[in-house]
Amino acid sequence: MKIWNEAKECMSRDELSVLQGERLKKQVNYVYHNVEYYRKKMQKVGLEPGDIRGLEDLEKLPFTTKDDLRDTYPFGLFAAPQSEIVRIHASSGTTGKATVVGYTRRDIEIWSECVTRALTQCGVGKNDIVQVAYGYGLFTGGLGAHYGVENAGATVVPMSTGNTKKLITMMKDFNATAIMCTPSYLLHIAETLEESGDINNIKLHAAICGAEPWTEKMRQQIEEKLHVNCFDIYGLSEIMGPGVACDCIYHKGLHVQEDHFLPEIVSRDTLKAIPDGELGELVFTTLTKEGIPLIRYRTKDLTSIDRTPCECGRTTARIARFKGRSDDMLVLRGVNVFPSQIEAALLEMDGILPHYMIVVDRVNNLDTIEVQVEVEERFFSDEIKELEKLTKRIEGVIKTAIGLAVKVKLVEPKTLARAEGKSVHVVDNRVFD
Repeated sequence: MKIWNEAKECMSRDELSVLQGERLKKQVNYVYHNVEYYRKKMQKVGLEPGDIRGLEDLEKLPFTTKDDLRDTYPFGLFAAPQSEIVRIHASSGTTGKATVVGYTRRDIEIWSECVTRALTQCGVGKNDIVQVAYGYGLFTGGLGAHYGVENAGATVVPMSTGNTKKLITMMKDFNATAIMCTPSYLLHIAETLEESGDINNIKLHAAICGAEPWTEKMRQQIEEKLHVNCFDIYGLSEIMGPGVACDCIYHKGLHVQEDHFLPEIVSRDTLKAIPDGELGELVFTTLTKEGIPLIRYRTKDLTSIDRTPCECGRTTARIARFKGRSDDMLVLRGVNVFPSQIEAALLEMDGILPHYMIVVDRVNNLDTIEVQVEVEERFFSDEIKELEKLTKRIEGVIKTAIGLAVKVKLVEPKTLARAEGKSVHVVDNRVFD
């Protein structure tokens, strides 16, 4: 089995710890002197760069959260000068403000290296033709995957999303051998191929899927339908994008690129480190980022970690398939959605009562969203046409707010259950075991 960078992916744990410790000290010194926000956070708890002498001092450092990114919007956490930022990406946030990240030329090179390592883990190399069907643009998925494929020496077909018929035509005509997209979209592609009778006319051998939660059963379905080996790739724009971690042919966890990203698993309750193998929140410190380096960033993703060597030969730590999140953010069709975004959109409309329920499900392997909304009694005395018009109007407002189409169901006042304690506005019926 090929390994792209044996020197880094297969080094001993002792050697890796030394490397991480040196890079951590350098990164802390870098942010202290180049990011005022971080300098003030460290000074507030009485820390100076010299207090961080290695990995043993990591817990002394304060956490970074999405609130910090929001409070410093748009460029307050950038460490490199604007003249060195060669690209900006952004993802959705809770208040309409995007989470903005910047990359230097070196950041882009390291990102490409990490994605190439992931592709090599998946058996993809210079003889492959890879369709990238993640979204391009501000979303990190498309361009992140694209540059990694090129760096691996493979041929990239930048399909993006939105035209399944064209994607399938090119998949057949170009003899594509690998695809990168969300797992739900890949199952949709598989079903379309079955319906058209083309399921046996494709040459795919690998599928690299990510950007949304998915199950082991879903992976097996994809493999059975398309006769491919299906892999799980992980990333988040705040840390880099796709390629932070990826599983290998043994599917026993996602290998973290630990020479660039330092993982911790902390208790959801105490935020203290917990033993390997126990479920907790994943925290990352970037070790080589120049554009927007982050210290102890709380991802809110729940997983466990295994630092034992893998059968594939790599010694990097592996994180388990995610079991959920420690906040209320939903990942739907690869898009981050916060219930508060929907609430804010609803409350701007006349005649809408402040009671709603978001019901998320997965039907035929695609995420569905229904928003049940209480409206004033007067609407139910009007003609059906008026209710339909209001429904369409609300659907449009929500789509503008979150970027996804939803089904809206209008209900009469006092229809939805009231909670005596903390209100519950989301029912997620999807299963991620």
